Order: sequence, then structure tokens, then C-alpha cells
Amino acid sequence: MCQLLGMNCNSPTDIVFSFEGFRRRAGVTDQHNDGFGIAFFEGKGVRIFRDDRPGASSPVADLVKQYHIKSYNVIAHIRKATRGTVSLENTHPFIREVFGENWVFAHNGNLETLPELERSHCHPIGTTDSEAAFCYIVDSIKNRFASKPSEQDIFEFMKEITPELSSRGTFNYILSNGQWMLAHCSTNLHYICRKAPFGKACRVDDDEVIDFSQYAKPDDRVVIISTYPLTKDEQWTRMGKHGFAFFKEGALLFNEPGRTFTPEEIEAMRITAADCKPLKVA
Repeated sequence: MCQLLGMNCNSPTDIVFSFEGFRRRAGVTDQHNDGFGIAFFEGKGVRIFRDDRPGASSPVADLVKQYHIKSYNVIAHIRKATRGTVSLENTHPFIREVFGENWVFAHNGNLETLPELERSHCHPIGTTDSEAAFCYIVDSIKNRFASKPSEQDIFEFMKEITPELSSRGTFNYILSNGQWMLAHCSTNLHYICRKAPFGKACRVDDDEVIDFSQYAKPDDRVVIISTYPLTKDEQWTRMGKHGFAFFKEGALLFNEPGRTFTPEEIEAMRITAADCKPLKVA
């Protein structure tokens, strides 16, 4: 399966520290080698970089590192293909127009069956289960609401429709319209909310250390979402099974905690979690 990374904050923020640890899982500390993508919201626009080569060695990922783009919302993905060929059209994140906004979606998991899209106005370009699921979500929300719904309505709608898709397989995902970010946990998803007083953090994947106090302002708030924690000396929150978290301006706005994983479930996921070597998560 794949891995997810998201950032939601209250002022434009550089995601390079998190992204550089995350991309190492695409060929160095893990084997998610089947493409990567990252989307930065900028105003009403979205700047997306994708490559069907491994994120750890991709020149496109090198460009992201050099660019130092600042954004309120970022979604990134490294792929371990389970359905669909290794190709550019099958790399995440995916983007669609919803109520005159760009909605961006990335998925980690595998749906054994696909939703019905024959009468849908939204169709996949590639052949992944992930893009098909996103098209189903987009079409369903447009059919439900005649105009842009409130954030609370979006949250409730996603809690309603997600079980239809997660019943088909593993369905961890991150979704954003550039103002808010919604995360759903099926098996593995973690988040951390950083705010003052800012301190140091050490990356799991290469032991690189950063002192956030040298970069952050006192009123900054930054949420980082990741399949597995990216740092080993901070307190990450593990989302519960079937849990939802809705973030805006670097804060948790709505929360459906889901249920706690049993020790047996956690151990089973460690053994079968992606068909590749496990991460050394502290």
C-alpha cells in the first residue's frame, strides 16, 4: 500500500522538513517506489508535482525541496501500487472541481471492488481504485447539495459516505479544498498539532534535527498528518479505526475519534501493513 502526508496551518508554511523525511520512505527507508505526488494550495489555485519514479530519487522531488513553497494546505503521497499500472496518470494526489473549488484527494489502501460510476459526471483518468473512489465522492456530494455546503455539513456527509467505500477494503485518505483538511483512518494514520512554545524535532528516517523556534512565529499553528509519525521525539496522536479529523487553520475543528485498535490488531498491521519492510518508528 501507499503512505500519506498532509499539512494544514494558519499561515503559509514550508513543508520541506516533513517532506524530506517522508520521501525517503519511497526508496530508502521503505519501498513505496511506484511514484509520488505533492499538491500545494496557493489561493484558489493548486500547484501539483507528480512523478512515476520513486520519490526518494526523483528529480521532481528534488525540485520541490529546492522550491521551498509555502502553503496553508499541502497533500503528498508515495505509492506502492496495488491496482493500476505504474504511470503518471495513476499517481496521487488527484484533483477535481467541486463548487468552484479545487478539491485534492490522496488515498492509502486497496478497495477490492469499485463503486458504480456509469451514471456519474465524474470519471477517472487513470485505473486506480483511489481515483474511482474520489470520483464517487465528488459525484455524490454534488448530487446531495445544490450549492456549497457548510464545513459541518461536509464533515457529516463524509462520515456518511466513507463507510460505503471503506467496506470495500482499506480506505485511509486525506481530502482538502485549500481551506480545510479532512483525514479518515482505516488502519494507520497519525497527526500532530504544533504550536508555541516551539522546540526541536528529530526525523525518524534520517535523524535530521530542526529547531522550529527558529522559523515559527508565536501565533503559528501547524498540523502534520502522516501514515506513520515522521519524528521520534514528539507526541503524535494515532487516529482510531474509522476515525475522522477535520482541521482548519492549524487546529482540530471536528473530530470523530473512532474506536481504539486492539494490541492484536496493531500487531497484525505491523506484520501485513504494506508488502515491504516495516519502518523504524519510535
